[in-house]
Amino acid sequence: MRIAKAGTERLPTVILIHGSGGLSGNIEFWQRALAARGISTFALDGFTGRGLTSVNTDQSLLARTNLILDIYRALGVLAKHPRVDPERVAVMGFSRGGQAALYASLKRFDAAWNRSGITPAIYLPVYPDCSIQFRDDTAVVARPIRMFGGGGDDYNPAKTCAAYTERLKAAGADVSLTVFSGAQHVFDNPAGPPQPTVAKGAQTVRACSLHEGADGAIVEGAEDTPFTYADPCVQRDPHIGSDEAARVATLNSVSDALTETFRSR
Repeated sequence: MRIAKAGTERLPTVILIHGSGGLSGNIEFWQRALAARGISTFALDGFTGRGLTSVNTDQSLLARTNLILDIYRALGVLAKHPRVDPERVAVMGFSRGGQAALYASLKRFDAAWNRSGITPAIYLPVYPDCSIQFRDDTAVVARPIRMFGGGGDDYNPAKTCAAYTERLKAAGADVSLTVFSGAQHVFDNPAGPPQPTVAKGAQTVRACSLHEGADGAIVEGAEDTPFTYADPCVQRDPHIGSDEAARVATLNSVSDALTETFRSR
């Protein structure tokens, strides 16, 4: 945790959830950028305590919903912290962490697992994986959701998030998706490659059709086949790349969204 400024006042705080590569340069970027704006951060490491460093090339090492549970546990920690304003806590995640930040907004998950007493003021998923259609996934808590994606992202294509965004809007959710033309996966990481680069061996479910089955298991396709990462729809070698323009634009949009949301709390 990084407290944005000295003193005793309760400050707005953003939980940051990393992607499949673990804590990396983009988390440091956001910690510094948000601190400069008077916002504390709580960077959540979902890997080290589980004996993991990366799941890029083997996503089966950690179930997708585990990071959602981690978010709720982090909220429980922040609820007891004397420097945190519980009315001004945001959840922001990237890639796998963006997926967790997105689906942490589902009412059924929040009701089942969130015991913190905090309802996040806003959810900020960045290039999330929107590939799984959960049951009742248009019933979200009454808080804004602001998504960001890359138009050139072939790891977590923005088109799946666009389809989900439209379903959420139709259900009355306060949601938006901003897509930056040509931007690659992890475009916000200043330490990333300046040109699109193959993430060798990394798994992507961009070609899969995933949804929650009647028994709660994730299934694939019209036949509702139980999904595993050995399925033929799982592909490898997507691209990643840093993009300064998209990074700056995301920072500005996130800053504006946080200012607006926290002002109303």
